[in-house]
Parts: sequence; C-alpha cells; structure tokens
Amino acid sequence: MQRFNAVIVGYGYAGRAFHETLIRLVDGLEVYGVVSGREEIRKTLETEKGIKTYSELDEALGDPQTDLIVLATPNDTHAEYAIRSLEAGKHVVVDKPMALDLAEARSMQKAAQKNGCLLSIFQNRRWDGDFLTIKHLVDSGRLGNVLHAELAWHQCKPPRTWRTDRKHGGGKFLDLASHMIDQTLLLFPGEIESVFARFQKGMWENDVEDHSHCILTFKNGPDVHIDVSSFSRCPKPRWYLLGTKASLCKYGLDPQEKAMNAGDIDGACESPENYARIYTGLEGEIKEEVVETEPGRWRSYYENIAAVLRGQEDLAVTAESVCKTVAVLDAAQQSAETGKPVTPIMA
Repeated sequence: MQRFNAVIVGYGYAGRAFHETLIRLVDGLEVYGVVSGREEIRKTLETEKGIKTYSELDEALGDPQTDLIVLATPNDTHAEYAIRSLEAGKHVVVDKPMALDLAEARSMQKAAQKNGCLLSIFQNRRWDGDFLTIKHLVDSGRLGNVLHAELAWHQCKPPRTWRTDRKHGGGKFLDLASHMIDQTLLLFPGEIESVFARFQKGMWENDVEDHSHCILTFKNGPDVHIDVSSFSRCPKPRWYLLGTKASLCKYGLDPQEKAMNAGDIDGACESPENYARIYTGLEGEIKEEVVETEPGRWRSYYENIAAVLRGQEDLAVTAESVCKTVAVLDAAQQSAETGKPVTPIMA
C-alpha cells in the first residue's frame, strides 16, 4: 500500500494528542516529521520516537519527502501557513477553525484549487457518537419537524496559552462553536435568515469571552441556540431538540477524547446515563425511550484523507463545506460587536 508522509506543524495538545494519535492508527499515513520552535521537543522526538524534526515550516516544505502538512498551530496562522504549504505543492489538513474569517478561508480554498492539492479541515466531531445518533434520528423523521434545538458545551475553566489572546483567534467560541455550528449545518442544511450572538465577560482575566450565546434562525426551519461557557458549574444538556413528533435530551460529551488520552481510543464507551432520551406522547401520556449512542469513530477522518490521496474516495470534509461554518462564525462575531442580527454570506 502506498504510504504518505505527514508533517505535523505545532506540537501542543492538538498536534500531539489528536493528530499524531489518529494518523498513527491509519494504514497509508506516516507521522514523518514535526515542526516545532522548541529545541527540547525536537530532541525528544528525534531520540525517543525517531521522528524527523524541523524548526521552521519552510524546512518541511523544502523536504521532497513531505506529502501532507497538518497545521495544529494558533488560529491566526492557519491561512498564511496553509497557503504557503499549498503553493509549495503540499496537501494540507488544517485544525479548526479553518481561518479567522471568510476572506482568509476563501483564499485558502483558491490556493488549493490553483495548485491541485488537497485541503481539508479537521472537523473530527462529524464522527462523534452523539452527533451520528442524533443525525440518524433527525434524518429518519423520528422527531418529526424540528422547530427548536439547543447545543451546549459548558466547562468551568479558563482557556490557556495563546487561546487567552483574541489577536491569535483565542476564546472558546471559535474553539468549540466551530464544531457545534458545523454539526448544525449538517443537521439542518436550509437557508439561514439571521445570526444573533452575545459574548459576555467578567469571570477570567484575559481578553476573550467567558460565555457566548449564538442563535441561528433558519428560513422555514428551527431556531438553533449555540451555547458555549467557560464558567458553568452545573451541567446542561449537550443536545436538546424539540420536534413535532418527539423531544430529545442528551447529556455528556463524546467519550473518545478521554479514551484517546488514556491510550485506547477504541475502548471509548459512553455511560448509559448519558444516552439520549426521546419523549413522545401528549399531556399526561408522555413516554420516555432510551436510545443507545452509536459508536463514534474519529479515525474515519484520517482514513478518508489517506483514501483520497490514493484516489479511492471523495473528500469527506471539504473546504467548501467548512467555509459555510466560517461564514456563520463571522456573522456571530459581527453580531456580538454590533448587538444586531447579521445575515451570513454563505455563497
């Protein structure tokens, strides 16, 4: 089987825990190198893992053995690094969010088209078990016509490192709502009339939001509330959907990250107490049904990347699809600044 060499740029938590781990699980991909400005990291990788290292991106781009650049760097570098890599003839995977704004995202997309290279964004949570379960329930009509939906991701801890700095694209809204909006657009592919958002601050000492609330209003569709918090001390459902046939409530995050960090992502297993509950009936005849969560499979993302590079599959996460997510992120940030609803530019 043909193998492709991946170079991970940035070796923080995302580069190390997510990208390196998942790439190593895939036949046809090799963790060939790492770009890091930290000498101690380079020495450790070379001596303990036998990985080639570079101190600068251009060194990796100049290596003819490099096939795929994986960007796990601060958000404000994504567009610049991706375009440089694409212009060097390298395929590129970019961690989410794709870019700081839609103009950057479109520039990346054009560079990929111009140079005939793969460009994909690491929207691994398209393979979350809870999302796969809920998408199946929505698509099958089990809930009827969904009129209202809420997606919440609450934590009680401040962001760290560069994520505390707005100029680097920090904050939990860009970090987590990138996944939640992406999932929303796959669940409800209709036209968005408006986006309204409020960002609140006052808990942590940094210059990014502590809590964000974003409402997507779909034309002839539901209102979808995206709720991200870094100072929530009590649980809120991860998913809450109201349909004409049934309502759904589900707590808990996908268990793959916890299992991955424990060294056995294939052992990920959700606690039954976090299974989705569907409620049907009317008035005093409400009935509860427990729906077991479908298995999540993050490794599917990089399996698809390898298959695309071999010419065997179409790309699962395209730049075009994620540009729509960036457009909604753009509109939300504009709304938070102006206090007014904004219609996203989706074309």
